[in-house]
Amino acid sequence: MDMNEIKEIFFQECEEQLAELESGLLKLNDGDRDPETVNAVFRAVHSIKGGAGAFGLDDLVSFAHVFETTLDCVRSNKLEPTQDVLKVMLKSADVLADLTNAARDGGSVDESRSRTLIRELEALAHGEAPAAAEPAPKPAAAPKAAAPAPVVEQPPVNDEGFQPIPFSFGDFDEEPADHYVPTVQVAFKPKKDLYAKGNEAVLLLRDVSRLGEMSVYCDMDALPTLDKMNPEEAYFSWKISVTTEKGEDGVRSVFEFAEWDCDLDIQTIEEDVVSEATGDEELPMQPVPFDLSMLDDGGAAAADEPAVMEGDAAAAVAAAETATKVAQAASRAAENAKAAAAASAASAAQANQAAAAGQTIRVDLDRVDRLINLVGELVINQAMLSQSVVENDTNGTSSINMGLEELQQLTREIQDSVMAIRAQPVKPVFQRMARTVREIADITGKSVRLITEGENTEVDKTVIDKLAEPLTHMIRNAVDHGLEMPEKREALGKNPEGTVRLTAKHRSGRIVIELADDGAGINREKVRQKAIDNDLIAADANLSDEEIDNLIFHAGFSTADKVSDLSGRGVGMDVVKRSIQALGGRISISSKPGQGSVFTMSLPLTLAVLDGMVVTVAGQTLVVPLTAIVETLQPEASAIHSFGASQRLISIRNSFCPLVDVGRILNFRNTQANPIEGVALLVESEGGGQRALMVDAIQGQRQVVIKSLEANYTHVPGIAAATILGDGRVALILDVDAVVAASRGQSLKQDISLAATG
Repeated sequence: MDMNEIKEIFFQECEEQLAELESGLLKLNDGDRDPETVNAVFRAVHSIKGGAGAFGLDDLVSFAHVFETTLDCVRSNKLEPTQDVLKVMLKSADVLADLTNAARDGGSVDESRSRTLIRELEALAHGEAPAAAEPAPKPAAAPKAAAPAPVVEQPPVNDEGFQPIPFSFGDFDEEPADHYVPTVQVAFKPKKDLYAKGNEAVLLLRDVSRLGEMSVYCDMDALPTLDKMNPEEAYFSWKISVTTEKGEDGVRSVFEFAEWDCDLDIQTIEEDVVSEATGDEELPMQPVPFDLSMLDDGGAAAADEPAVMEGDAAAAVAAAETATKVAQAASRAAENAKAAAAASAASAAQANQAAAAGQTIRVDLDRVDRLINLVGELVINQAMLSQSVVENDTNGTSSINMGLEELQQLTREIQDSVMAIRAQPVKPVFQRMARTVREIADITGKSVRLITEGENTEVDKTVIDKLAEPLTHMIRNAVDHGLEMPEKREALGKNPEGTVRLTAKHRSGRIVIELADDGAGINREKVRQKAIDNDLIAADANLSDEEIDNLIFHAGFSTADKVSDLSGRGVGMDVVKRSIQALGGRISISSKPGQGSVFTMSLPLTLAVLDGMVVTVAGQTLVVPLTAIVETLQPEASAIHSFGASQRLISIRNSFCPLVDVGRILNFRNTQANPIEGVALLVESEGGGQRALMVDAIQGQRQVVIKSLEANYTHVPGIAAATILGDGRVALILDVDAVVAASRGQSLKQDISLAATG
């Protein structure tokens, strides 16, 4: 795997971390104070910062570091996550996402916005209000600093590349310097994962030593006898005190890549606490004369043959050796003493590591698409094979027929499994809408709260990818046109903060997404007059409320009084309608003046396959989606009733349901067929209630592969898509909702005209 592939994986992980970040911040904004939520937010920024540092993405690292510092103040209860604080953090999450996208795609980010947020974050970390932030940043961990820190000369580095560290217990008794230099205490206990990932405690201690004067205490109480030692375990722990100008943040940065693989406690302590902490009662650990120049290649020999030193110094030197060097010596001894036990321990460790490994893999979406297409072809060929066997096998009990039934079942299971791979929750799209709401609310000066429900509702990845654009337009419309200004809402007795609710749910084999607002609703008089002015309708046209509401889907239609960055150009809702129709879906509006509006989108769960009922209408073969069918029945003469000049009703269990001649609606025939000679399909459509669709005959139930008719030919009114049957013929998939709408008086020609313009 080359560096570009690794970098691409990093950016994919960034998307997950950014989603986790925004989700956590929104929970905090809603009043969630669970420490794990705060930790999850902190980890997200920390992970992005760590990965960005590995790739030299300096702008991203710098911003993430400031953001992380402020989040750490929240994590340590130094900063209360109020609404004002979270507003800054949500904006910072947006900038962090922009910086990530810029690093990946080579774009640019507004530097003035980034600088402003950096100042606000630093002010929050210092306990100040965002407005009081100073242009020049100052260290968050040194609030008592009164003068610039003097340049501290470090001892020279020896030939082995390690820097000796002066050590003296008397350092804690010295008089304070002219200015306050914080002392940071670190309790550091590695886990075995730290060494397994290639980190070494000695290197971390060396980096801490470079920050300032350091004292080290090593705890060896957990060290077992040599014959019981596991070479992959970590037995030592350290307590470190370091006086440094860089403060707690500087020390924490040393451990940022190892923080999750060790038990770590870092805190700034006052000088009197430091003095007390040197006593045996507070720190019952062995003082170590810490000189990293000792850790050369001869260090291993020191473990076997301690140097001759005064008093207990020899034991102290042995304790100061790194855990990796001790592990190497233990490993050699264990191999000689108990090779079998060591091998067993290694095997167990590998098994545990494999069990603990993540159970997910990243697969390129094109590969999944190719697999889906192949499964589609498998379904078609299986249907063709079954058709051939049925036509040539008269008794229907041959072993070939039985084998085909098993093949059909296996094909169905393969198809379901492959489609499950494509199924994704709508949560990422919903989270993106939260940012859109914030940005538009800032532009319009409105106070808006976004509430999301059903974020874990799953739908095909293709549908999710194409949902972002229509949802963005609808959010803009809801905030800009739907919600009133705060002062107007107060005058009307409403909450000054407007609410936009985004909901997803499964219904009848489809996904239904609703966007509702509690604003003013659609001003139908204004919409009607605008339509008359634009010559969309006649001045004396008699339109229902629903028909007036649907006028906003016409291209170029806008009720905005003036053109702005958000509205007034007549672009938006027509794009929404076209996008939804391209996905095989539909959109409807429900609005109450003064109470708000609800936009409902109904979309297929997948764009690949569906279960359908194959029927015959006027010599044509059609497929009716099975999810829309409630039941099938054979009409009787006594159940058919005339209504008006051309309408007919069918009586079903003491209720009347309109009877719709599918062949007549689709212009397959000029006269209505005799319902007694056909079959009625009782269907339920979105917003249209129940209808009985009359067809000539039912051929059977089948799983069919969806082929886009619009992409390969053109949009056909009343037809959702096409498919290939087992005998090789092309069949059209019926758009049940369009047919039902036509039965209520809206012609299919009018529907296609509206689709072409709006």
